[in-house]
Amino acid sequence: MTEPHDVPTAAQLVEAVREFLERDVMDATDGRVRFHTRVAVNALYMVQRELEAGPAQAAAHRAALDRLGVADEAALAAAIRNGDFDDRRDEVLEVLRATVRAKLEVANPRYLGTS
Repeated sequence: MTEPHDVPTAAQLVEAVREFLERDVMDATDGRVRFHTRVAVNALYMVQRELEAGPAQAAAHRAALDRLGVADEAALAAAIRNGDFDDRRDEVLEVLRATVRAKLEVANPRYLGTS
């Protein structure tokens, strides 16, 4: 929970809406509305996971970029293209793998095969 906000937290509110759509709306609809309800449920899952994991992921990502000495992902991509990290390949691959993993943990953890 982030002060000065009380419960329910943003993540709890998102969860409540997602559960309503999943449990009540999904079964009461069909066709296009059911499909869009499923899309909304998946989007809310992503928002909920980002609210829960996002701050820690952002801190870890910032620390990784700092270790490489780049300001952001665009600068990292430019440095890779320029060959600036050719001698630090393993370190860059570690950062890239962690970045993709963090994105998948929010977008769809099932793609990781662990959830």
